[in-house]
Amino acid sequence: MDVIEQNESWRILIVEDDERLADLTKEYLESNGLVVSVEGNGALAVDRIKNEKPDLVVLDLMLPGEDGLSICRKVRPYYNGPILMLTARTDDLDQVLGLEMGADDYMSKPVRPRVLLARIRALLRRITDQASGDGAGGSDSSGGEEPVRLVFNNLVVDRSMREAWLNDESIELTSAEFDLLWLLSSSAGTVLSREEIFTALRGIEYDGQDRSIDVRVSRIRPKIGDDPVHPKRIKTVRSKGYLFVKEA
Repeated sequence: MDVIEQNESWRILIVEDDERLADLTKEYLESNGLVVSVEGNGALAVDRIKNEKPDLVVLDLMLPGEDGLSICRKVRPYYNGPILMLTARTDDLDQVLGLEMGADDYMSKPVRPRVLLARIRALLRRITDQASGDGAGGSDSSGGEEPVRLVFNNLVVDRSMREAWLNDESIELTSAEFDLLWLLSSSAGTVLSREEIFTALRGIEYDGQDRSIDVRVSRIRPKIGDDPVHPKRIKTVRSKGYLFVKEA
């Protein structure tokens, strides 16, 4: 049985104003072993996320009181758990904005319950892997064990603490941004394709359309002191992917 299925303590908060949809989603997720609560008012969602700190938030984009983008932006300094954003719109701009505000994943409505459950499990599995020390990363040359801390001059990335520092100052990263930074930095000197990155982080095949990797790289670059226009630390290798440079 899946580890996620065995853990009945995972707490999910659905922020959705469509009461019927929220109830049906809640019922389906609870039937699959998750503990689910619902908030229909965007104005109340920020405080609930801050105070309750659910393991994962399913956040609708269009809400009364306050929209999902604003909620995501406001809670990110206080909440490090995964945020899965939903929207009835198909505009790529919404996806990009959601990711820039700190969302970890994005789905367009109408959402199929089984697909939503699969996405939720993938995000929760990431938490489980992090807690057990099985997160993405390279191996050192001494004993084949994965390194815990990587140092690149003034940049330090620590997998066990899930933190990074630049010039001894902590870098504010979302969970998804840290996962991507660790994956790239632990593979320093090696070009990773978008397909490899997407599969490693999401556990599903890359469809060639998802822009989340590019958006997150663009967000990470200035945070680690890289030049967004002429990057030297995380380089884009045309038609191949991304390269984390060991000495930049």
